[in-house]
Amino acid sequence: MKNIFIVVFSFCSSFLIAQEGVNMKEKITPPEKVLFTFQKEYPNKIPVWSMEYVGDDNDEVRYEAKFKTDTNAEALAVYDNLGTLKAYELQISLSQLPTKAQAYLRKNYAASAIREIAVVVDYKNKTTYEVGVEKSSKFYDVVFDQNGGFDVSIEKN
Repeated sequence: MKNIFIVVFSFCSSFLIAQEGVNMKEKITPPEKVLFTFQKEYPNKIPVWSMEYVGDDNDEVRYEAKFKTDTNAEALAVYDNLGTLKAYELQISLSQLPTKAQAYLRKNYAASAIREIAVVVDYKNKTTYEVGVEKSSKFYDVVFDQNGGFDVSIEKN
């Protein structure tokens, strides 16, 4: 009986370990071009780097630098393998959202449903606001344009 328990426990544990490896981003040291660009744009910041594959075929590499700003807010800078900044995301408070976006959220979501709020600037210098909300045990990114107009709601896995 004891041996059966050990075998079953080992079998289940291996599945859990495998799942953790699939979902977690690998911490890495990015190429010199990426490091140089980050240090030039954000001097004296100490990032935690991770790598992610994106694109239709998961064939494009993105390097993500998570770091704290001078105001101690969470920030994320995303680079391609040539060191080109693809996106910058900064954590903000609800009061920093455009008034139009705040009104939409109050109308459609309970205050307790809001999990995270960020302003995102992409490589084309387009600004959007992303609000992470939880509704009916599902997580969504609600995206607003730079004026606070509702754009899209995307269900996250």
